[in-house]
Amino acid sequence: MAIKICDCTLRDGQQSLIATRMRIEEMQPILEKMDTAGFHAMEVWGGATFDSCLRYLREDPWERLRAFRSALKHTKLQMLLRGQNILGYKNYPDDIVDTFVRKSIENGIDIIRIFDALNDARNLETAVKATKAEDAHAQLAISYTLSDVHTLDYYVQLAKDYQNLGADSICIKDMAGLLLPKAAYDLVKALKEVVKVPIEIHSHYTSGVASMTYLKAIEAGADIIDTDMSPLSMGTAQPATEVMIAALKGTEYDTGIDENTLKEIGDYFKPLREKALESGLLSPKVLAVDIATLMYQVPGGMLSNLVSQLKNANAEDKYDEVLKEIPRVRADMGYPPLVTPSSQIVGTQAVLNVLMGERYKMVPKESKDLVRGMYGKTPVKISDEIRKKIIGDEEPITCRPADLLEPMLPKVREEIKDYAESEEDVLSYGLFPQQAMDYFKFRQAQKYGVDPSLATGDGIYPI
Repeated sequence: MAIKICDCTLRDGQQSLIATRMRIEEMQPILEKMDTAGFHAMEVWGGATFDSCLRYLREDPWERLRAFRSALKHTKLQMLLRGQNILGYKNYPDDIVDTFVRKSIENGIDIIRIFDALNDARNLETAVKATKAEDAHAQLAISYTLSDVHTLDYYVQLAKDYQNLGADSICIKDMAGLLLPKAAYDLVKALKEVVKVPIEIHSHYTSGVASMTYLKAIEAGADIIDTDMSPLSMGTAQPATEVMIAALKGTEYDTGIDENTLKEIGDYFKPLREKALESGLLSPKVLAVDIATLMYQVPGGMLSNLVSQLKNANAEDKYDEVLKEIPRVRADMGYPPLVTPSSQIVGTQAVLNVLMGERYKMVPKESKDLVRGMYGKTPVKISDEIRKKIIGDEEPITCRPADLLEPMLPKVREEIKDYAESEEDVLSYGLFPQQAMDYFKFRQAQKYGVDPSLATGDGIYPI
């Protein structure tokens, strides 16, 4: 069976290695060539790209999507959606989720990979219904992690639940590079016995094992693997597209993808990689194997965030102490998988615990909301001791968190009516109010010939 390739260079590759700072004009010249490669899909949107377009690059993320769709006429376009969090860091009301999904598909997305940081299926329901209503492909992703509760039986049951929810395919999303080869074989084999939909494997090279993991997953029956073109692969990104295709050539899993086409695509990205290295945007640190990943289960992006937080506090010497505190905080908070936004919540709380010299002396709102159940149901019930320490006598919610949220679109439309030029603009503002407003002001300034410096930015690229 030929293995299918989902190339993630333009989303997760650049997000993992160069902080999602690649501009659309840097991608456009190679898109038509990538369209001829024969990829099953290209992941080009979602994740942090939306925020980054507005915050750093002064780009309209919807225009970027339309540019992809215009150039990629033969390849399915895929995006990453954080379930009820959409592309932000909190739960949004159903009307926002439903409209965002509909507009994403309308503007060119074919496959929506939907995940929840806690693997709480309730947080996927609205996005799945909206995707299916538009006849698009709903891929549900299992956030893979390790703990006493995250057993093979746990993942098998989760896959069954996701298939029953309407998944057209299921992705094993290994955001921290924790999935080892034998575990991958056992997991895929078990899933293929109980679900009928295709299985996709997504891993990061942070711990150095992802290519081996992919091969064992393929042997067990995986249908699709996620890769990046070599200049933006490895390290905290995915295995290299060219390497995986070469490794499978001549086997029963041969992809049939032409290596000369891949070389041409790879050669295009090499100067962009060199530019990122020279500017410091691409740090050699994210390209190295980090065994701490397997010890502390910390994704690469989370590690760099911890370093930044400690540097700002002049406490870089506390790094090892924070790494040891992270698993303790994670256990306290019900063993959430460490992926956005739970990774930021657990990591920040660990930093505060170490810096304060007392655990939970300072507790951010996000930590309190996690304990309150506002992000969903944690894999393990949070102990009464920790709950009381963080939220006192307050009782956690047990309903689907979004059930407590009022519709938001009418209010957002009214707030942004003087700047919004489309329903897509309304959604951008609904997700990222400040960043979207800065962009809209910048756009108006450009349109009317006013000095665009009124739109302040803190990105790598000057306005």
